[in-house]
Amino acid sequence: MGPIDWMLIEFDQPFTGKAAPPLFDLVDRGVITILDVMFIRKLSDGSVQAIEISDLPGDEAIHINVFDGFETGILGDDDVAAAGEAMEVDTRAIMLVFENTWAAPFAIALREGGGVVVDSGRIPVQSIIGALDELDALEASLEG
Repeated sequence: MGPIDWMLIEFDQPFTGKAAPPLFDLVDRGVITILDVMFIRKLSDGSVQAIEISDLPGDEAIHINVFDGFETGILGDDDVAAAGEAMEVDTRAIMLVFENTWAAPFAIALREGGGVVVDSGRIPVQSIIGALDELDALEASLEG
């Protein structure tokens, strides 16, 4: 298997399903394999709950019903609670667990060659965008 990642994506508006086609394109191309998906909401009183697609209002359920059947049970109550700690009130989120399928042949080659990944990490894209914005501002100030 390739490395397994999870992602919590928060929305402050109803689900539109706009991100589903590019996500499923990654699945169709074998880049990732979705292992589990869970929808979560954090209410104004701070309570957090997993939500079923069928419990969403009509338009939202229609937009995200492509995820129906991807729930496997890997994610559970502890994950809902952890998501709630990260989420703002009056928001909803999707939590995804996925295998980086593209990396499986590399992982096999590492193991066969005696290699072991001893550490890894991820830089959030917002951090990269922020750093690039700072560089742009610095460049603009130097030009001016």
